[in-house]
Amino acid sequence: MPPTTRYSLAPAFSAQHRPNNHGSCCCGSPVLQHFHERVMAEIARREMLGGSAAVMALFAGVHTPHVVDQPSKSHDGSVLLTNLKLFDGSGGPLRDGVSVKVEDGRVSAILEGNAGAESGDVIDCDGRVLMPGLIDAHWHSTLAAITQMEAMSADIGYIHLVAAKEAERTLMRGVTSVRDVGGPSFALKRAIDEGIVNGPRIFPAGAMISQTSGHGDFRMRHELPRGSTTPLSYTEQQGVAMIADGEDEVLRRTREQLMLGASQIKLIAGGGVASFYDPLDSTQFSERELRAAVEAAGDWGTYVMVHVYTSRGIQRALRAGVRSIEHGQLADEETVRMMAGEDVWWSLQPFLQDEDSNVYPDAARRESQRQVAEGTVRAYEMAQRFNVKTGWGTDILFNPQQTPNQLHHLAKLTRFYDPLTALAMATGRNGELLSLSGPRNPYPGVLGRIAPGALADLLVVDGDPSKNLDFLKDPERNLRMIMKAGRVYKDCLQQ
Repeated sequence: MPPTTRYSLAPAFSAQHRPNNHGSCCCGSPVLQHFHERVMAEIARREMLGGSAAVMALFAGVHTPHVVDQPSKSHDGSVLLTNLKLFDGSGGPLRDGVSVKVEDGRVSAILEGNAGAESGDVIDCDGRVLMPGLIDAHWHSTLAAITQMEAMSADIGYIHLVAAKEAERTLMRGVTSVRDVGGPSFALKRAIDEGIVNGPRIFPAGAMISQTSGHGDFRMRHELPRGSTTPLSYTEQQGVAMIADGEDEVLRRTREQLMLGASQIKLIAGGGVASFYDPLDSTQFSERELRAAVEAAGDWGTYVMVHVYTSRGIQRALRAGVRSIEHGQLADEETVRMMAGEDVWWSLQPFLQDEDSNVYPDAARRESQRQVAEGTVRAYEMAQRFNVKTGWGTDILFNPQQTPNQLHHLAKLTRFYDPLTALAMATGRNGELLSLSGPRNPYPGVLGRIAPGALADLLVVDGDPSKNLDFLKDPERNLRMIMKAGRVYKDCLQQ
């Protein structure tokens, strides 16, 4: 019988794991630090001698160096998590007296007691809570950690490098999956899937599709008018957004995103708070244009989601067959009843004009922000009263100062829901929302749940989610283990 071994992997190259005053850092290996110093010195040398091309040549064909301990594995390749309290993602109460077995990147069994702990790899959770990895259903992987001006003007290589670093930080906050709702995230998704960089699973929408003058039209006034031979704007060239007017153009842009690998399609159906041009109450895209995208996505087995706030815009989107309403805080009761009747998802964000909000210098946008904040309170009340399927997301966009506070947006949901229901929204419920992609789902399998056959995205936390979600406000301290697809990216259980 093979001896019991502890499954442990020191996290590589993570800013979340630099030494800190919390005592939760679990790397800082001298070998890793030496490697980092050598790489940075070589980058500086090459930049001086040959510019950026010489720097990029340094990484051509390079694989991650073996500078960290690899996880120990038992003969059957399984790992058993024991001595835990289980939150399975359903919203039900915590369970005691069970263990969770993981094999080949999936949960293979939930066992009574410590059955199977006598052999193989064992993770002792020391009485802590085991829960599914978190899912942010409204995230901008390549746009969250840069400013809007950088998105419109910076070298695209810089934008992608920042996005890769932010993807690693996102994973180290315990967010193991995101639904990307607009931006050039296809390359980042591929790099994560291939193990080149660390990050969450990405369900990409590609470029957000907007009408002229819509919320996704980032052009300056001097770039108008647009002629038949006018080149695409910079943000269009880089895949941040695409402008489409008329059914034919909407069809083309939708099909382009599907060709690139979109798991769902994002359209802009109304104004926004941050907009320079389009007012919050504006309705965008005709019903025929929206339906063109819905039909094109449906032909590929997936769906359309829309950015929209107002009742008029939501109702138009529902008539066109849209399956997910993003935001919608200005919906009236009639519209919410329609959403429930059509069985669509309401992807809400707790926009409350608080310390986590964007700061706007002008009175007009602050007033729009106030309206949305007031509507947020009504929206959560109506979503529950009419039993609308509700997802959780953050929509942190062009705001690098706020990305570390991603989980604040989940903790504050306890204003509207009991803690376990709120946590289920960010795990099991969001997993159901992601499954709308059908055959375009890039990660077939159950996400957001701990059940036999589910993908093994797991967190071990210090905190009691049956009482509150405050522990999420400090993920560096309170997330003791982070696992994605059966691989451990952070293990501080013995500290």
